[in-house]
Amino acid sequence: MIFDFLFNVHHCNHDKVDPALDLEYCPDCGELIENQWFITRCACCGVKHKSIVRNGKVVPVDNFCHNCGSNEYTVERLPQINFFDVNFAVVIKKVFCSKNKESYTQCWTDAKQESDIQVLLPQSL
Repeated sequence: MIFDFLFNVHHCNHDKVDPALDLEYCPDCGELIENQWFITRCACCGVKHKSIVRNGKVVPVDNFCHNCGSNEYTVERLPQINFFDVNFAVVIKKVFCSKNKESYTQCWTDAKQESDIQVLLPQSL
């Protein structure tokens, strides 16, 4: 029990992130989260299937297509969710990382005491 407490790594599930938004900050961990919507279709006839995430992969709930009997499927990423795809789609919440990983600090100061204009100080590394 002590080992479980010491080696338990906190993993946020981002449950409070709204799935209707594309990007949102998680209120629990502070990470920027991107909602990615996926749908599975039969590879033979193209019928939509209800999807789940199993072992980190998007797979259909059923093992075969009820329309044609095929067990092959394709996974399609949706750019945005539509109301008629909600019953079939699954959302994966991933941490959004931008290309720029540099860390920097910025500081704002007043240019003049009587002016309301703020000036950005140059960055020093």
